Amino acid sequence: MPLPVPDVPASRRLALDCRTLLDHRVGRGVCGCCGALRPRYKRLVDNIFPEDPEDGLVKANMEKLTFYALSAPEKLDRIGAYLSERLSRDVARHRYGYVCIAMEALDQLLMACHCQSINLFVESFLKMVRKLLEADKPNLQILGTNSFVKFANIEEDTPSYHRSYDFFVSRFSEMCHSSYEDPDIRTKIRMAGINGLQGVVRKTVNDDLQSNIWDPQHMDKIVPSLLFNLQCGEGTESRSPSPLQASEKEKESPAELTERCFRELLGRAAYGNIKNAVTPVLMHLDNHSLWEGKTFAVRCFKIIMYSIQSQHSHLVIQQLLGHLDSNSKNSATVRAGIVEVLLEAAAIASSGSVGPTVLEVFNTLLRQLRLSVDYELTGSYDASGNIGTKIIKTHEERQLQEAVIRTIGSFANTLPTYQRSEVMLFIMGKIPVPGVHPALTNAGSGGNEGTRMIQIMLLKSLVQVTTGFQTTNMLTALPNSFLEPLLSFSLMEDPEVRLLVLTILLRVIDRHDNTPKFSRISIISDISVLKLKVDKCSRQDNLFMKKHAQQLYRHIYLACKEQSSGPQHFETLYTLLALISMELANEEVVVDLIRLALALQDLAQTNEESLSVYNRCAVHALSAAYLNLICQLTTVPTFCQHVHEVIEMRQKEVPFLLPEGVFRENPKLPATLDKLEGDVLFQQSKITEVLGGSGYNTDRLATPYIPQFTDEDRLSKRKSIGETVSLQVEMESRNSPEKEERTPAEEITFETLKNAIVDSVGMEEQERERRRQVVEKFQKAPFEEIAAHCGARATLLQSKLNQIFEITIRPPPSPSGTISSGYGQTQSRSVPVYEMKFPDLCVY
Repeated sequence: MPLPVPDVPASRRLALDCRTLLDHRVGRGVCGCCGALRPRYKRLVDNIFPEDPEDGLVKANMEKLTFYALSAPEKLDRIGAYLSERLSRDVARHRYGYVCIAMEALDQLLMACHCQSINLFVESFLKMVRKLLEADKPNLQILGTNSFVKFANIEEDTPSYHRSYDFFVSRFSEMCHSSYEDPDIRTKIRMAGINGLQGVVRKTVNDDLQSNIWDPQHMDKIVPSLLFNLQCGEGTESRSPSPLQASEKEKESPAELTERCFRELLGRAAYGNIKNAVTPVLMHLDNHSLWEGKTFAVRCFKIIMYSIQSQHSHLVIQQLLGHLDSNSKNSATVRAGIVEVLLEAAAIASSGSVGPTVLEVFNTLLRQLRLSVDYELTGSYDASGNIGTKIIKTHEERQLQEAVIRTIGSFANTLPTYQRSEVMLFIMGKIPVPGVHPALTNAGSGGNEGTRMIQIMLLKSLVQVTTGFQTTNMLTALPNSFLEPLLSFSLMEDPEVRLLVLTILLRVIDRHDNTPKFSRISIISDISVLKLKVDKCSRQDNLFMKKHAQQLYRHIYLACKEQSSGPQHFETLYTLLALISMELANEEVVVDLIRLALALQDLAQTNEESLSVYNRCAVHALSAAYLNLICQLTTVPTFCQHVHEVIEMRQKEVPFLLPEGVFRENPKLPATLDKLEGDVLFQQSKITEVLGGSGYNTDRLATPYIPQFTDEDRLSKRKSIGETVSLQVEMESRNSPEKEERTPAEEITFETLKNAIVDSVGMEEQERERRRQVVEKFQKAPFEEIAAHCGARATLLQSKLNQIFEITIRPPPSPSGTISSGYGQTQSRSVPVYEMKFPDLCVY
C-alpha cells in the first residue's frame, strides 16, 4: 500500500523542484538568477569571494562558513566538492586571484575541522592540490605545495584506507630537479619540491594504513632528489650533527633545507627501513661518479650517521662493506672513496656499534687489502693475468692500501678491549708465512714480493689496531697464539717487517703512555725530568714474564745481530727495553735485563757475527743508554757510580760508543773497531759485586747471558721459498726416528732432578749452549762430516743395544755366589728370592 503523500502547497512544491534542478546545474549560468533558492553551504562559499580578487578573502563570511562547517559536519564534503569545482573553473579561466582565495579557504577549513567526515573533504582538497601541481605556472605549483605542507602538519583523528600519495612523491621529486630558466624561480620551485617531500614523509611515515613510504619505488625518487639539491650547495659544509639554528639566508638555501629534510627522513627510519634509505644513496654516488671526489660522499654519510638512531649504525657500515665488495674490480679511486667513507662512519659510530659480525668487517677490509696488492703487482683486475681495459696506477693502489689500514684502526678504536684482542689474533692469522701459505707463490700474487707486501700491509694494520690499546692483563693481551708468530717475524731479513713487529710490541706493552719519552735514544743524566709513570708489577705481569721473558730477551738480542738494522731499529729496541723495565719488571727481570745489556756489549766486542763498524758502535751505545737508565731505576748508588764512570770515560776517549756520537746525521766512526779494554767497558764482575750488596742474586748476575736458540730462528734469513721448503724438510726429519742422533736424550739422574728443583740457571744455559752447537753443526757442517758423525753414532748406539740385550737375556747375578760348570766356566746359580740374603739397609 503506497505511503500517503504529505499535503504540501503547490507553490512550495514548485520551489523545491526548482532548487533541485539548479543544484545539478551549477556553473552553467542558471545559479546567478536564482541565488536565493541555492543551498546554504553554496551561498556561504560564494560569499567568501569578493567581486575584486585583489581584496582577498572576505573574513567575516569566512567565519560564517567555518561556523556552519563545524555545526553541520555532514556538509563538509559538499563544501569541499563545491570549492574544488570553483577552483578548477578559475584555473581554466586563468582567474588566479580567486584560486588563491579558494586555497586559503580550504586551508582554514582544514585547520578548524577535525570531524570524522573530514576524509571526504581531504579527497577534494588533494584533488585541488593536484590540479595546482599539474599547472604550468610556477606560482600555482608553489601555492599547491604550501597548502599540502600545511595539510601534512595536521594530525587527523580518523584513518584513511584508500588515500594515495604516489602522485605527490613523483611530482615533488620532479620539482626538486626543476630547470626553470629564471634562477630565482628555479630555486623557489626546488625548495617547494623539497618541502613537499618533507610533507609526504611526515604524513605517511607514522600511518600504518598508508602505502609504505620506505618502499624502494618511493625511496628511489625521494633520496636522489634530496641528494641532487644537497650536491648543488656542496660549498656549505655541514656544521654540526643537527643544525637547529641557521640564519635567514641559510634557511632560504635549497641545500640547507635539503639537509634538514634528509635528516628528518633518516631520523624517522626504523631498523627495517635503514637499508631502503641508504641503498639509493649508494646508487646515486655510483651513477654520478661521486666516490672519487670523496668530499660529497663523506658529507652524505656524516649526515646519515648523525641522523639515524645510534643502535642502527652497524647496518650502514655493513651496507658500505657490501658495496665495497661489489666494487672490487672498480678503479682504485672509487674503492678508496668508499673506504674513506667507512673511515668517517666508523669514527662517528658509537662504541661496539660495528655489530655482531666484527670479524667479518675486518675480513672484508683485509680481503680488499690483498686484492689491492694483487692488482698492483699484476697490473690487471683480471686474476688470469690478461690485460684489463682499465689502467692500474700504482700510486692510486698505494693510497687505497693506506686508507684501508687507517680504516682498520678506526674500526678497532670503537671496540672494547676483549674484541680488539680477537681482532689482533684474527689479523695475525692472515699474515702469510712463506712455505706455510703455498697459494701466495703463484703468479697472481707476485710470488715473494707479493708475500712481503702483504706481510707489511697486515703488520701496519696491526699497528693501527694496537694504537691506544689498554689492558691490565698482559697474559690475555699477548697470548702464545699471538706472541709467538709475532716474535718469529722479528727474525725476518726485511728490516721494515722487523721494525713493525717492534712497534706492535711497544703499543701493547706501554700502558702508561711512556713511549714518547723514549722516542730518542740518549744518555739521560736525571730520569726524574721525564716524569715517568711506573706502577707496581702485578701478579699477572709476573706470570707473563715468567712465561715469556726469555723469548723477549732472545729476540732483542737477535735483533741487534741483524746487519740491516738502522737507527730506528736501535731506538725502538731501547724503548722496548725501557718499557719492559717500567711495566713488567720485578727483581729477577731487572737482573736478566742487566745481563742482557752486558751480553749485547760482549756481542759488539767479540763481533762473531761480523757486524759493520756502525752496527757494533750502535750496539755499544744501546747497551750504555739502557744501563744508564736501569741503574737510575734500581737506585743503587754504587751501580750508578760505575755506569757514570764508564760513560764519562767514553765521552773522553771513545764518544762513538755513546748514542750522541752514533745516532746522528754524519757520525764520526773509526775505520775499524779494535778490541776495547779497560774503563770504557761495563764490567760484569763489578756490577755483580755492587748489586750483590743490595740484595740482588749474585749467582744469576755472575752468569753471562746466552740466548736460547729454538726452531723460531729458522724463520730468519728467509730469502726464497726454496730455503723455506728445505727448512721444513729439516723440521720433519727432526721428528723422525733419527731424532736421537740429532738431539741426544737427557739422562735423568738425581743431579738432574735436583737441578730442576733448585732451578739452576747455569746448567740450563750450558744445556742450551750445547743444543745450540748441535743445531749449528747440522746446519753449517759439510754433508760428509755429518754422514761420518751419524755413522759413528749408529755404531755406538748398536753397541749400547747389544749390552742392554745381554743384560736382559742373561739371569742376574745371585747373592749366594757362582758355581762352576762342567766345562770350567763359571755359571750363575739360580737362587729363589726368598732364600736370598739382603743387607739390613735394603729391608723395609
